Amino acid sequence: MNVWFNGTMLPIESAGVSVLDHGLLYGDGVFETLRVYDGVVFELDGHLKRLCRSLSLISLDVGLDTSLAIGLGQDALTAAIYATLQANNLSNAYVRVTVTRGVGEPGLDPALCNTPTVLVLARPFKPYTESSIKVALVKTNRNLATAINPAIKSLNFLNNILARIEAKGSMAQEALMVNVRGHISECTVSNIFFAKDSVLYTPALSCGILDGVTRAVALKLARKEGIETRQGEYFPATLYRAGEVFVTNTSMEIMPVHSVDDVAYAIGPVTTALRNSFTAYRDACVKRGRPR
Repeated sequence: MNVWFNGTMLPIESAGVSVLDHGLLYGDGVFETLRVYDGVVFELDGHLKRLCRSLSLISLDVGLDTSLAIGLGQDALTAAIYATLQANNLSNAYVRVTVTRGVGEPGLDPALCNTPTVLVLARPFKPYTESSIKVALVKTNRNLATAINPAIKSLNFLNNILARIEAKGSMAQEALMVNVRGHISECTVSNIFFAKDSVLYTPALSCGILDGVTRAVALKLARKEGIETRQGEYFPATLYRAGEVFVTNTSMEIMPVHSVDDVAYAIGPVTTALRNSFTAYRDACVKRGRPR
């Protein structure tokens, strides 16, 4: 397995991150996860724009918008992703792009690091065996939005990890967190949707959630299908009264939820319509992006 590491393609065993890297020491960095279908990276522009935003919000400049601090522009990063796929002979894959503050003496001052660390990792994608999942409402609250901006897709996932530990104790595949006001926010690696009376609901960005790329696609496709969509602040009791629930993320796409705690849900018409629409949209995007 080969990885793209600071501009060089290396065997994964040789791509060592320094013990002084601030991504390791402090979680100081950001990342994006992407899916590759038949050699085409899906929603690449959306992921790179969000990566650029995350970098900007933590004041880490690697030149994704303009020219480069380390020779890595948006086009160059795209080339690095595809080069990594080619180096590993992968056409259906999971790709993770990680950018850290870089190597520096211990301390919180960003000026201690001169050069960011950039890593592109590609792995074969293993399809999910589940056709639906269980979600558990957990006691771990979502991070306060005014403390850590949810628009930053940060390396520091401890909040989510603690929630996932709770979910595993309930034999659930995902954990649903609420914010400090008690409104449902998001799951540990996915956004949540629910439908009732043919209306599709999802927490608003103001609930302290990351604006998922697949979430945006689902909302766009729902409007195209003529499904009424509402984004707002909802308590768990509202979710429990829904008829359908699903989660979205890059790897799971649109995944039905068969239960939240002890409340069961069917895979209903809204979920089915959106899954079919998503498949058609994805396949069309892949066909347009496939090299000729």
